[in-house]
Parts: sequence; structure tokens; C-alpha cells
Amino acid sequence: MYVGADFQDGTCHFIVWAPNQSRLTLVLPKENQYFPMDKSSGGYWTHTLESLEAGTRYLYELDNKTKKPDPASHYQPEGVFGASQVVDHDVFCWSDQHWRGLALKDLIFYELHVGTFTQEGTLRAVQNRIKPLHELGINAVELMPIMQFSGKHNWGYDSVFPYAVHNSYGEPDDLKALVNECHNQGVALFLDCVYNHLGPEGSCLNSYGPYFPSTQIGHWGARINLDGPQSEGVRNYFLENLLHWLNHYHIDGIRLDAVLSMHDKSPRHFLGELNEKNHTYAKTASRKTYLIAESSYNIPQVLTSIDKGGFGFDAQWLDDFQHAVFALLTGERKGYYGDYGHIEDLAETLTEGFVFVGDESNYKRRRPDESYRWLDADQFIVFSQNHDHVGNRLLGERLTTLAGLEVAKLSAGIVLLSPYVPLLFMGEEYGETAPFQFFVDYQNQALSEAVCVGRKKEFASFNWQGEAPDPQSPQTFERSMLNWQTRNTEQGQKVLSYYHALIELRRKYALFQPQPKRQIKHLYTKKTVLFMHKQTETAEAAIIANCANTPTRYTFPFEGGSYVKVLDSADLAYAGLGTLLPTLANSGDTHTIGAFNLAVFLKQPLGLV
Repeated sequence: MYVGADFQDGTCHFIVWAPNQSRLTLVLPKENQYFPMDKSSGGYWTHTLESLEAGTRYLYELDNKTKKPDPASHYQPEGVFGASQVVDHDVFCWSDQHWRGLALKDLIFYELHVGTFTQEGTLRAVQNRIKPLHELGINAVELMPIMQFSGKHNWGYDSVFPYAVHNSYGEPDDLKALVNECHNQGVALFLDCVYNHLGPEGSCLNSYGPYFPSTQIGHWGARINLDGPQSEGVRNYFLENLLHWLNHYHIDGIRLDAVLSMHDKSPRHFLGELNEKNHTYAKTASRKTYLIAESSYNIPQVLTSIDKGGFGFDAQWLDDFQHAVFALLTGERKGYYGDYGHIEDLAETLTEGFVFVGDESNYKRRRPDESYRWLDADQFIVFSQNHDHVGNRLLGERLTTLAGLEVAKLSAGIVLLSPYVPLLFMGEEYGETAPFQFFVDYQNQALSEAVCVGRKKEFASFNWQGEAPDPQSPQTFERSMLNWQTRNTEQGQKVLSYYHALIELRRKYALFQPQPKRQIKHLYTKKTVLFMHKQTETAEAAIIANCANTPTRYTFPFEGGSYVKVLDSADLAYAGLGTLLPTLANSGDTHTIGAFNLAVFLKQPLGLV
């Protein structure tokens, strides 16, 4: 069942799910007009207006005479407490008819926050940056949540109108223009959506129906009603939300926040139904669209196909990978890094994916005889840093600030040359040092104070030193903006060249791309050094990474001929300290590799083209 204001050729069908209301009235406040709505089956109310102009503001009057925005509003020009606006989705002139999407295995993701990505903080400003990102080799942009939240700036995970583009970022057509530009540049655009909870300020959904009952409380407040009384309308609301973004905005895929917090005891789990809806849409539209899961836990059911009893997600963010890389290279062992830190953890996640398996009630280290290599490599999205792992630190420090540029480059090399689908966090490609801190803009002072208290509790297990920035302060938001002038400095350009070289290697050789068997012929660890031997029918490569802060002697272990060095993170051209490694390597040679140094060798003559 379609929900919201469906506008076509001057006629608008208003449809809202409000099962507990005995009467509902459509209100056009500017015109001071009131239209009683008709109640149909399933708790839906409808009314059709002809000769209506796009851009008309409207509200719904409930039983208690209060007036509320449309829970499926497509745009809130005055924010969360204002009227909804009718949107004409047919007026935008698309020029992406050629676009059919990209294979998941070919994607290189770039996660960004619209409000801090540029000084303007708008979707139009993001559009102006797509070309240089594509020139770097990025072909998939993922926007942190852009749905309407309270205030002018927020991370986005406090959205309360899941159908509406946030008014400070621009209008609906601005998002369409960004998607259109991406597609014409050969770049896919993904959205980050939050279905498991709503923000604490400005939500009107529960005024209409039991979307988030107060009897079901989770980590972020009331949980979504997926299997309780009147859950059919709730499920429909979020299923339609997926189609809304895919159809009206030509979105290529959606990353769903914390999927395992969405509890459902129905015979047909909502997550499986959502993925079925996506698969049907992709087939009908003749283009690739993807659903990607975010989860703090690892259960194969998330990635298992629906016909085999799984949820059917196309891919999952792999936190194990980030934890293994970060703990090893920084030495941090607090909080969720406590069970990681050995080089063997990195080796394990490179070959198996999961280091820990299970859900919240039974989360444990993977047994040696328990393999998940049957899950394809392109089903895992990996990263060394993202919005969570930067922004959920006390001071929001990036890896460059915490551990230095050489560590950041080493981790980037491990990510981009991994067997999985890589994701970069905005700014890391040129060595950005501005923090990315948690920020909100609530109107309720008591709520703001409660958020500060809650953040301090979250940080307790890490024992970080210092005072957490005030999330409500405008300075916290401003500090989190990218410094694009850093990109144009000499060092910024050198770091950018390093990322470009890594991406070119990945693009040029299949052995650096996700393949079902991961193309890893051998993987060794010796003290602090990781050796990875990758092989396809046409190429062989040796990746060597020193994960310690001191130079290390090693014996080149790969046999069968000479290997030529094609990339070295210590090169001066990449803002390095100078390489200690030779250009040519043979089995049995002894070399010294620098601190936090990564190098790639291709076998001669097979690997040279």
C-alpha cells in the first residue's frame, strides 16, 4: 500500500496509515481548508484533491484536534515541527537512462556526511565533488543518513521522517541531481537508512499508529513493531520506504543500520521480506540495486539467501576487519578492541572474514574447524575507519591523528588490497586531520543534557582521557568539517597519489578484487610481518606488511622466480620516509622493511603488462 502524498499531473492522492483514529482530516493551512478523509481497510485513510499545485503545504488533524505532519512526508521545508509539502517527482529531468548499476565486486565505497563534507553542507555542494572522487577511482558514494531530523545539523541517525530529504541539505530535486551526476560519472550512490529506531525529538509516527511501542525498548529507545499487534501497517511503511528511495531517486542501494536489533518472530522475517522487495524491484527495473547490512554481530543468516532460510542481504559491513587492523596497528585494547590485537587476528579476517560469530546472546570466537569461506568475498565491506569508529571516540580522532600517517597508509593498503569490497571514510584519501565528532542540534535542553550523560557512559569502557566535546555546541559541528585546502598541499597530493596507486592496482589486476576463493595462495605471519601470496591464472603478487613501529629484517618467502616491486608506502612520492626495500626480490633474499610499511611485488614476467 502506497503511503504519503502521491502527486501526478495536478492530482494528489493522500494516503496515511492511522489505525487508531476514529476521524482524520486533511488540512491545507495556508488556504485554511479542511477535508475529511475516508477510512478504508487495514487502518488506511485516503483523500484525493484535483487541481492542486506541487509545493502545497499540508497537515493531518487527529482525533484530539492536534495537527501533525504526514508520517510519510517527502519534504519538511520548515523542519520536523512544520507542515509537510507535496512533491512532484515527475518534474525532474533525468539523463541516466543508460545506467544499469555496477557489480558489487567492482565497487570502491566512499562514505561521507553531507553536512560536513563541504563548507556549504548541501547536496548541491557534494555534487561538485563527484568528478574528483571518480578521478581518484571511487565508484560508489555512500551518504550518511540524509532523512529529516530535528535541527540544522546532526549525524543523521536521529531522523524522524524516513521519507524526507533533510531541509538543510536541500530539496528533493537536489538529491536527484546528485544521483544523476553520479550515474553520468559512472558512480553508484547509496543511502544509509535507519529502520530500527527513530530520533528522540520531533517524531509524529506514534501519533498515528503503534510504530515504536514503548513496551519494546532497545539500545536506542523503542524498537520497531515488526511482529506485534497492528504490525502489518508498520511493515508496509518501511517496505514502501525502500521503494520510495529506489524509484523516486534512482538510488543504487541502501545500507541498513544495526539490522540484528530489528527483532521479528513472524513466520516471514521482515528483513527477508525487505530483501525480496529489493530483488523484485531490481529485476523489474532492469538495474542493480543492493541492500547492505550493518551489524555488531556475525551470523551467516544475514548473508544467506532467502531460499536457504537467510535474510538475503547482498553484503555486510565487517567490523571484525576494522577491529583487527585498528587494534594491531594502534595498540588500543579497550572496549570492543579488547579481544583483538594480534597479527593472527588480521590473518584470520583476511581468510575467513569472521573472527567472532554469533549474536548478542551467544557471541564467541570462531572455532578453528568452523569456516565461513563459503560466503563470497564480495559480501563483505571492509574499512579501517568509518563514521562510527571515528565519531564514537571521545574526541573523534581519525587514524592519522591517533597513530600517524604511515599507520594510516598501511591500513589503507590492507583495506584496498584485501579480498573484500573496500570503503573509505571522507577525507582519509588525502590525510585529513580534522576530527569527526558527534553533534546534534536539539531544541529541548533537557534532551541535550541527557545525550551528554549518555555519551559519557558509552565511553566508560574505553578509559579515554579528556573531556568529551559538547554535542550541542556549534563548534563541535564546525570542527568536524573537512579542510579541503589540505588536499591541495604537497603532502595532501602525495597521499592522494598513494590512494590512487592502490586503487589502480585493484582495478588492473583481478587478484586484488573480490573473488569467491579470495585468490590467497598462501598467507604467513612472522612476528610483526604479514606475508600474503595471491595468485590467479594470469598474475601472482606478494604483499608484505610490517605492522610494527620498528624496521624488521625478513627473508623473502615466495618461490618460483623474481618479483618486482610495484608499490611501496614508504616512497617519498607517497609522503613516506624513504624505502628500505629493493626493486627486485627473489626467494631467500633477506631485506629490511621499514616501520608500518606495506609493499606490493608482482611476479615476473607473469605479473607485468
